[in-house]
Amino acid sequence: MSSHSHKGEMLIVELNNPGPAPTQTTTTTAPLNVTGTLNFTTAIPVSSNTPSSTTSAGEIKTTIPLTTTAASSAEEDADNLLALTKDVSSLNSSQVEQLVSQLEALLSGPNVSLALGNTSVNIVSNLLNATADTLAPSATRLIRIVDTVGLKLVLTEQSQSQSILFDSLALAVRRVDGTNFRETTFSLADSNNLQIGLREARSVLRVGGHATPQGSITLPSTLTQSLSAQQQQEASRLQFNFYQRSTLFQDRALGNRTLNSGILSTSVANLSLSGLEDNVIITLRNNEKQKQENGTVCVFWDFTFNDGSGGWNPNGCSVLNVTDEQTTCSCNHLTSFGILLSESNLPALQALILTYITYIGCGLSAIFLSVTLLTYLAFGKLRKDIPSKILIQLCFALLLLNLVFLLDAWLALYTEAVGLCISTAFFLHYFLLCAFTWMGLEAVHMYIALVKVFNSYISYFMLKFSLIGWGVPLAVVIIVIAIDKDNYGLVSYGESADSAGDEFCWLRNKVAFYVAVVAYFCVIFLMNLVMFVVVLVQLQRLKRQNPHNSLHRSRLQEARSIAGLTVLLGLTWGFAFFAHGPLNVPFIWLFTIFNTFQGFFIFVFHCAVKENVRRYWRAYFCCGKLRLSENSDWSRTATQNKNRAISQNSNSSSTSLAPDLSIRTQSSRGPSDDRMIPESNSDVVHNEINNRYHNPSQANWIANPAYSSSSSSSD
Repeated sequence: MSSHSHKGEMLIVELNNPGPAPTQTTTTTAPLNVTGTLNFTTAIPVSSNTPSSTTSAGEIKTTIPLTTTAASSAEEDADNLLALTKDVSSLNSSQVEQLVSQLEALLSGPNVSLALGNTSVNIVSNLLNATADTLAPSATRLIRIVDTVGLKLVLTEQSQSQSILFDSLALAVRRVDGTNFRETTFSLADSNNLQIGLREARSVLRVGGHATPQGSITLPSTLTQSLSAQQQQEASRLQFNFYQRSTLFQDRALGNRTLNSGILSTSVANLSLSGLEDNVIITLRNNEKQKQENGTVCVFWDFTFNDGSGGWNPNGCSVLNVTDEQTTCSCNHLTSFGILLSESNLPALQALILTYITYIGCGLSAIFLSVTLLTYLAFGKLRKDIPSKILIQLCFALLLLNLVFLLDAWLALYTEAVGLCISTAFFLHYFLLCAFTWMGLEAVHMYIALVKVFNSYISYFMLKFSLIGWGVPLAVVIIVIAIDKDNYGLVSYGESADSAGDEFCWLRNKVAFYVAVVAYFCVIFLMNLVMFVVVLVQLQRLKRQNPHNSLHRSRLQEARSIAGLTVLLGLTWGFAFFAHGPLNVPFIWLFTIFNTFQGFFIFVFHCAVKENVRRYWRAYFCCGKLRLSENSDWSRTATQNKNRAISQNSNSSSTSLAPDLSIRTQSSRGPSDDRMIPESNSDVVHNEINNRYHNPSQANWIANPAYSSSSSSSD
């Protein structure tokens, strides 16, 4: 706790309301040789015996000197400051800052008398009635002033405790034995009824005229066990502060959440206590009646949030019980506690179920993405076209994203390894952006291949796509961490009505999150949605032009193909836009299920249902009757059917939509292609693209020698 001494400082207060001009000169003594001058400006003439000077517009500036003499006292100086806070509506932020500086100087000595402490707390209590904007520049300093009073307040040998009570602020100090700490309870029924008692002494806590106390806290007997012997000697007093108004605790990142209680602060001497063996129990009265199913979160005031201006942090706190009247919390550290209300949070049971679904979905997705990658990498003919290569890149990004996500919560347990958490959050952010980017590139490729076919030559197609897919996300995360490495760190997730959630390594800065994640995703999502609609319209147009081709496919095949495209383009991530208001809960469920299982769905729609993939599996991984031999009737029949289909489509374009977006030139197909495993598809989304590129007249954009050589080499 630091105090500041200001000598010869000028405090200028502009009084907006006309009133009698000060006519007396007050001489006081500040124990720390503090001298200052209080200047009042009014529009009322002052009598000739008043020290004054004329200002512009007929105003008179009157000076009351605060000189340091042997007969003056700090209490009288504080009384003069108190008089200035009787009408806080007349003060602006600059005047409040100067007043706070003067008060800090008065409290900079080694001890604070009860009279000075009482006046100082009264000053802060009055200032709490000002607007939040007026107090914002001085908020942290005012909180420190109250802590300073509690830390330095004189306790006589006869008195074990002292309390100072005002309408908006209460302070209590109790002498304790840090080497033999006993369970202690603090309770504030109202501004006129404060009690501190030892649970072992069976103190009865009265609650005054209200059925529920404004706030209470119980400190366990193990509170000081983790301290060193020297620290236990220093832990000679407990301090409790209760702020009825939250004017000093304004979190600019609060969003749609609201503070639903007063603020109860507790400290032991000037020591920082965290990671307690037994949690402290805090009970706070709800400002508004609260229901169990609504999102209530126990939080503490973290001075490091929002670039040092402070903010509410749920880490280390959880909800024990919620009633209409009060909320009970459990926290493993001492600081300033409050209750946040958020209508967007889920009840504890649903949050727990969704957590299990998330980890199960990510685990299964990681497994099946690995199977998909191994399948496409093992069989060269499956990956010789551009869509398959893009699919491999997307699967790789999603696999790394799922693996880092599964490790994140475990790595977050090592709170002392700050660099490890920052690195984890960095890579989680990077692979998430990579996945979004490759989904967008899939949509771009689909548009180029199906809609913008003519005069669309692109050299080094996959090289350029790879630079974009992996390079752009890398640039974004480097910029985020270069601005401030603390943009990444520990955050809380899974908040519910009964739990503050768990710790997780992720983006801590709200601005960075909305710019580098939300805005990035919105751009990709909108582009993918537009491309998706354009492609569907184009395919419907081709279907009308070639109605005879639609006879060979069913509605089920079309629906399956559209579902596969939806998953591939990441359109299910759009459920996040609707996870607010009355539809909050169902869309959170849809978002969780579809996106955590995205890797599994990609395996199903783009690997398992592809007939040529299944035949490769049967040919190389199955045995007995399931094994597909090279000269089997099925293989010969399928090859003949495929040849007839190609012959029929040579004069007209097919409108099928299969996931196999084969892009190759006639020259890239060797005479023995598909001799054993025919590349037939019963799906209906991208075969139109495949068949278009079998037609040389429509394949101008892929007439790149790099494609031909790449495809030939892959064979």
